Amino acid sequence: MGLHSCGFWRPKSLLDTAKFTLSFNGWLRKKHQDSRALWKHEAVQKYLETLSKEYQQVNCLLNADSKNDFEQRTLRRRHADLSPLATAFQEIKEAEREVQELEAMCRELDSRDEKQLLELALEEKETLDKKIGMLCRKLFQLLVPKEKYDKSHVILEVTAGRTTGGDICQQFAKEMFEMYQNYADYKCWTFDVLNYTPAEIGGLHHAAAHISGDDVYRHLKYEGGTHRVQRIPETGLSSRMQRIHTGTMSVIVLPQPEEVDVKVDPKDLRIDTFRAKGAGGQHVNKTDSAVRLVHLPTGLVVECQQERSQQMNKEIALRTLRAKLYQQIIEKQLSQEQSARKLQLGTRAQSERIRTYNFTQDRVTDHRISYDARNIKEILSGREELDKLINRLLEFAEMEALTEYLENLQSVGGGC
Repeated sequence: MGLHSCGFWRPKSLLDTAKFTLSFNGWLRKKHQDSRALWKHEAVQKYLETLSKEYQQVNCLLNADSKNDFEQRTLRRRHADLSPLATAFQEIKEAEREVQELEAMCRELDSRDEKQLLELALEEKETLDKKIGMLCRKLFQLLVPKEKYDKSHVILEVTAGRTTGGDICQQFAKEMFEMYQNYADYKCWTFDVLNYTPAEIGGLHHAAAHISGDDVYRHLKYEGGTHRVQRIPETGLSSRMQRIHTGTMSVIVLPQPEEVDVKVDPKDLRIDTFRAKGAGGQHVNKTDSAVRLVHLPTGLVVECQQERSQQMNKEIALRTLRAKLYQQIIEKQLSQEQSARKLQLGTRAQSERIRTYNFTQDRVTDHRISYDARNIKEILSGREELDKLINRLLEFAEMEALTEYLENLQSVGGGC
């Protein structure tokens, strides 16, 4: 297994290691959120056994120490890939053996009517069942192919939509931007405001921030899209207008790898300067420090007005422009990678309604996973409740990715 015709060990992707044919597409589509049920399927067991045997073989080859430096590095990389999978697989197997022993003991205890020991055994079995469920989720998370940009920092933009009968869109956009700012604080990320254009009555037209930290894009990548709000405006309307109003705001999440190597020709730029808007004292009224960059070949427009220095605003705007140009490359790659996906968690298009915040019913609905969460204020606080919602979305996405991944194994057949 894994030996090249020339005699040295050849690394293989997880897709290449399958020598069996999966025959459970329909079953898997129904059960893809149940990691325990997925674990019990015979084809999955065979696949994991294959990986475990490969891990043992790689371990033996490393211990033999008879390979050259290149082959040793290759083996070590493969060993690092397989080690957490093999460990989790063996831990689940061991826990299941303990459960079987407890079940056998419970049958005997039940026949002897030893109730106290039976209760202790059942409690231990329940603990083991929870452990197995947790290990199954961990194992399948390890199996899910990682997205290229999951560990990247992001540029997050919010923009108010338009509605009639009030300024709920601008107010909602402000609340959402503050929610993500609080969430960044909750996750110990760095949140740097790049642009902030307030509305006249206290809301927000548009804002952008650079968020850096651990796995930022992984947590925020499914926030991109149109968010809808349903609420009764608190002020500013006549009695006949006191009804539920619907508005929208959009979120864009741009992954920004640490090194964004996109060259921008100065000839392709139109640079406009203007006075910053909003609070800022005399500085706002007397200096044209705000900068607008227009990338002529693509039509992309970027503004920055956060700093007092025009040069600093220009540098920030140029960095944001590079990120947006880089995003066009990323979107093309993502489109190619996801073209075969049968069920996606949204296309991330701005026209798509991904979530509704219904204030009158105190309910947040994520339409992609048909999930309702209560207590809007807690979610908008950007802490535990928002983290639960985002993690629920991530778990669903990872199980969906695993479903696609295992179905791809069927199309590969036995590609060793």
